[in-house]
Amino acid sequence: MISGNPGVVGLAIARQLVQRFPSKSTFLVERHGRAGEETSSRNSEVIHAGLYYPANSSKTQLCLRGRHLMYEYCQKHNVPHKKVGKLVVARNDQRSYIEGLHAKARRLHWPDHSPPELKRVQALPTELIDGDRARELEPDLSRDIVAALWSPETGIVDSHALMECLEKDITESGGGELAYQTRVVRVDPHEAGTADPSDRGWVVQTVTGNSEGDGDALLARTLINCSGLSAHLVLNALLPKRSRVPMYYGRGSYASYRGPGVQSISHLIYPCPDTGRTIHGFQSLGTHLTLDLQGKIRFGPDLDWLDPPTIRRDDNTFVDDADPDFWQKHLIPDETRLGMMYEAVKDYLPGVDLSGFQPDYCGVRPKLVGPQGGFNDFEFRTHYPETFLGIQGHQDKVRQPMISLLGIESPGLTSSLAIAEMVVEDMLCAQNGHEAE
Repeated sequence: MISGNPGVVGLAIARQLVQRFPSKSTFLVERHGRAGEETSSRNSEVIHAGLYYPANSSKTQLCLRGRHLMYEYCQKHNVPHKKVGKLVVARNDQRSYIEGLHAKARRLHWPDHSPPELKRVQALPTELIDGDRARELEPDLSRDIVAALWSPETGIVDSHALMECLEKDITESGGGELAYQTRVVRVDPHEAGTADPSDRGWVVQTVTGNSEGDGDALLARTLINCSGLSAHLVLNALLPKRSRVPMYYGRGSYASYRGPGVQSISHLIYPCPDTGRTIHGFQSLGTHLTLDLQGKIRFGPDLDWLDPPTIRRDDNTFVDDADPDFWQKHLIPDETRLGMMYEAVKDYLPGVDLSGFQPDYCGVRPKLVGPQGGFNDFEFRTHYPETFLGIQGHQDKVRQPMISLLGIESPGLTSSLAIAEMVVEDMLCAQNGHEAE
């Protein structure tokens, strides 16, 4: 069972499960009316190449594998996409940043599960070019741009068409079921009191629609907590207070653009990120230029930290994340961010005009570290019913895990199929001797 409000990652995991276990039942519970209402439909729709993160991190390894799987899947299923390539552009004082990305890219190898024939090609091809060559590709670039990193494997994808295709794979499998407008309101570990390990699992209580009355309860042998912005809330409800997972929220605003200074743009253009207190700039990749499949130009996202509301208990303690839907109030785009976005963009595209910027949409990203934090990887946590029930000594071959996916932000879209492969093949099958429910 996959719980919460899964987007493209949850759909990918459900697809992997129904294909891996066709005789089992897979339920995907989605509290919105359709998939991807949180982060999956509110991003740049970029197929990332794998440039930015530490070489051995899950973000890099899953991005490399996911990129290959994404292009393969889109080609096979006719999902609209295009390999447009990306320029990471640099002023003279930023040259060392792209040189570091290039050096790291040359050292990368294809990750686990990659087909053997890929070992004959570079995992992440990049090329360092000078400013003149960059302006041959994009003539409107500033004369202050003295170098660029060319990433030919970067692309764009129609994320909505991708999710629709994954949904079709699930529903046509025979073993998969999608339950929309259904909220998970409680999760409890279950131990039947017998020696049979198959009697253990997770009791998941759900409510469908706007009803506040009695809902349904399901015993899930395996539970995937892939709840996006609320994934930590599911886990925190079971963890002791000292072990609970904090979550931070970064809102990103996007602006559409129609105006001068972007003639014949055909590639994605990324500035060097503001590295701030770290040398990597992990919190944001800067206000970059992206294209959709119709050639529409967007700038964004920027980064605006949100503070979730708190509720004061009777004992004068506070409950963070008291409203799991608080972020929905921050999705209305407005003009307040346009001036800052314009100032950021004109550093590398000086011909743009503020009047051409219009608010487009906003998205909220789940972050495991706050504004002053450095790099934080995707997190995958596994718990078992006996852990929370205080039962010791179980050494059964088959165990019934709850796997929680936390902090799945960029490059989550690109990594989605690889995340699904890892969760099912490496975390479920390898652990349980190829038996899971």
